Amino acid sequence: MPSEADGGITLIPIRGMGEVHPGDDLVDLLVAALSSPGLELRDGDVVVVTQKVVSKAEGRLVAIDTADPAAKAALVESESVRILRRRGELVISETKHGFICANAGVDLSNVASGQAALLPLDSDRSARGIVDGLRGRMGIEVGVIISDTFGRTWRRGVTDVAIGCAGVAAVVDLRGTEDAGGRELQATEVCVADELASAAELVMGKDRNVPAAVVRGVPSSWLRRASVADEIVRPPSEDLFR
Repeated sequence: MPSEADGGITLIPIRGMGEVHPGDDLVDLLVAALSSPGLELRDGDVVVVTQKVVSKAEGRLVAIDTADPAAKAALVESESVRILRRRGELVISETKHGFICANAGVDLSNVASGQAALLPLDSDRSARGIVDGLRGRMGIEVGVIISDTFGRTWRRGVTDVAIGCAGVAAVVDLRGTEDAGGRELQATEVCVADELASAAELVMGKDRNVPAAVVRGVPSSWLRRASVADEIVRPPSEDLFR
C-alpha cells in the first residue's frame, strides 16, 4: 500500500534523547530531540518509540539477581497469566496484556546491572499520552506506536512489533476492496502498526542508542483512533493453536 502521495515512506531516527530514568517526561525528551536542525515533526507523521524507554520512564524496573535463574523464572511467572512452553530458561507465556512472547517481555538488556525492565502496564495508554503531549506542546497531530522486539513462531530471528498505538491504525481492513486484478479481497487485514514498528527499527537498532524514529509518508486514512489491544491481540475464540 503506497503512501497517499505515492512518494514512499521515509524513516528518520530521533537521536539525542539520552538515558531515560524513572519519572522522566518522554514528551519533553522527544520535543528536545526533535528540535535538531532538519528534524521538524510534521502533521501526519508517526512517531515510533521503543518499549524500553517507555518502561523506564514509567518506572517499570525491578531489582533482580541476574545470576539466579530461579529469580528470573519467578519474575517471568509473576508477569504471566499462562505458561505455554518451556525450554531451559526460555519460557513462552501469555502476558496480562494478551501478548504471547518470550519470558513475558521481561528484559535484561539496555538496563542497569541488577535490574530488569517489565512491559508497560498499558501501552495503548502510554501512546495516547505521547500523542496528547506532542499535540499540546508542538501543536501537531501525529500517530504514536510503542514497539517491542518479538520472535515469530516457526521463523528464526526477531522483529519489532507494535505493543501500543494511538492516532494511527493498528489494522487496515482491505476486505471487500479489489486487488490489482480486480478480484475482491476476502480475508486481507493488514497489521500496519507492526509493519511501521518493524520499519522504524531499521534506523533505531538495539545497539545505537536511538530509541525513537519518525515514519513519514503514511496514508492519511491510517491516522485515526486505534488500539493494539482491541485490533491486534487475537481473542481466544479465534485462536487455533492454544
